[in-house]
Amino acid sequence: MTRVIAGAAGGRRLAVPPGRGTRPTSDRAREGLFATWGSLFGPLDGARVIDLYAGSGAVGLEALSRGAAHALLVERDPRAAATIQANIRALGLPGAEARTAKAERVVATPPGTAPYDLAFLDPPYAVSDTEVARILGDLRTAGWLADGALVTVERPTRGGDFAWPPEFTALRSRRYGEGTFWYGGFARHEAASEANEHPDEHPDEHPNEEGDRP
Repeated sequence: MTRVIAGAAGGRRLAVPPGRGTRPTSDRAREGLFATWGSLFGPLDGARVIDLYAGSGAVGLEALSRGAAHALLVERDPRAAATIQANIRALGLPGAEARTAKAERVVATPPGTAPYDLAFLDPPYAVSDTEVARILGDLRTAGWLADGALVTVERPTRGGDFAWPPEFTALRSRRYGEGTFWYGGFARHEAASEANEHPDEHPDEHPNEEGDRP
């Protein structure tokens, strides 16, 4: 079992999918994720969140508990998808949407809704960086991401640095044992040009205790 860490549903337990088909994000890593989102994005009030490899749905449901308006939880494994639905019912948080499908199929077509402010991708470690970059490219071209969206990708620490595709800017990384969270900002070309004229003069001064990569 895992739990919602903070917010309206703080302390409530979440079921996890049976078997080894998913790799749940630890409570500690999830707490670090939301602390970094708070630093880079700000309060989640009213935010739209998409989790493309949702597992138990813990990340999206945590976001809703902390004030996000909508969370789309995408999971291809039927057992994990059933766990997500059970967790949604148990918590009763408004704004949750679950979809049983492959991530690459979901993002290949436009969302048909408002774009998303925060995206989390925690694919199986067997999925290559090239495949992840392709999905990020589809998120970009199909209109899934709001200008200025914050994107987080988890990759195996042993795999080395993650290379962001065009229109994404590397912001920060955080290592949690075998996994590393890579944080990137999305800006369309016209916004990116303006951002390059005013670089951040205040780099992060609080590295994670397990290590921070530039």
